Amino acid sequence: TRPYRENTLSRIIQMVEEAQSQKAPAQQFVDRFARYYTPAVILLATGIALVPPLFFGAAFAVWFYRALVLLIIACPCALVISTPVSIASAIATASRNGVLFKGGSYLEAVGSIPVVAFDKTGTLTRGRPEVTDVVSLNGYDRRELLAVAAALEARSEHPLAQAILHRAAEEGVQVPQVGEFQAVPGLGAVGQVGGTSYFVGSARLAQERLGSSLQLPEALEGLQEEGKTVMLLGRDGQLLGMVAAADRLRAESRRAVAQLHRDGVRQVVLLTGDNPRTAAAIASQVGADGFQADLLPEDKKGAVEALLDRYGRVAMVGDGVNDAPALARATVGIAMGAAGTDTALETADVALMGDDLSKLPYVIRLSRRTVRTIQQNVALSIAVKLVFVMLASLGMANLWMAVLADMGTSLVVIGNGMRLLGKR
Repeated sequence: TRPYRENTLSRIIQMVEEAQSQKAPAQQFVDRFARYYTPAVILLATGIALVPPLFFGAAFAVWFYRALVLLIIACPCALVISTPVSIASAIATASRNGVLFKGGSYLEAVGSIPVVAFDKTGTLTRGRPEVTDVVSLNGYDRRELLAVAAALEARSEHPLAQAILHRAAEEGVQVPQVGEFQAVPGLGAVGQVGGTSYFVGSARLAQERLGSSLQLPEALEGLQEEGKTVMLLGRDGQLLGMVAAADRLRAESRRAVAQLHRDGVRQVVLLTGDNPRTAAAIASQVGADGFQADLLPEDKKGAVEALLDRYGRVAMVGDGVNDAPALARATVGIAMGAAGTDTALETADVALMGDDLSKLPYVIRLSRRTVRTIQQNVALSIAVKLVFVMLASLGMANLWMAVLADMGTSLVVIGNGMRLLGKR
């Protein structure tokens, strides 16, 4: 259906190549440091070679030799390579484990995130809800209710729409054609069936269509408190019924949230377009610290901005389609189940290729281990250089020792960085 260069595998390859070519903040710091360090070392070596012979009558050959030793020892090879080898190793091992980073900056940033915000449907839950209740109101026929709801949802790709269509097919309900269809983002859909205008969607949509004075059914609260998502069907001036659906939590959701808390994440927040009662039930089941409900896509973006103002850095985990604005606004956007999802690969900074939420704590631990490895490499490189620069200045180091110190340190930092290739 598209050129081969646009398929998912090709995009993944391109994404990994771009990620390995991008510089993390630590690498940018090292580059800036080397920009001043290298000229300073050359000036120092020149001074060592010329000042003693010219002003103090010292032997030129002796001080020229010391200057050469200093230049070899002070060469910033190990320092400059200390960060990119660690970043490249971490990105490579993450890719093998089904996690794609768009760049080293995101790999470095995700480990210091204090707040993680989750979408509900398709992220904490399986994204495959099933209809549990079909409740008719005001004497409306139950099968007619299901037929009209299925007709309105037939053009939607939302998991709730697919659940209604599946239930209609199971019960052998004939789904009529819909005209003048219009999707209402985050709320539901409206359209004409048999010449009559209907709507199906959230309680918020029902109140917009029927007026804020609408008395919602008492059974609505009970269904929501059970963690079910309830869609209301109506037409102008009348509420006709409700369709409730339940989406099972992923088996690993609660474990993943608990692991995030153990790993030092201060707040885990649920952001969902579902109603507050269902959101509260899901948040309680997974162990989240808080939730915000009844959010449209732009509302989720605003919620992420509020978290950014309060905590400084936020990671947003979503499915990469409905959550695109929030993913783009977060410090680090993480897309779930991104295999074959173009929007996820385009929008997110980190893509979890499989529907496995347990990879999220792995991502954070890998980030922190990478940062520690970079710090170890930089500290070792600078410490060795300082020691041997002092020895060279005092004439206590020769060229053989200089070469060994320079190449030895480079090999050590490369080996330390490559240990990340074994991180599972």
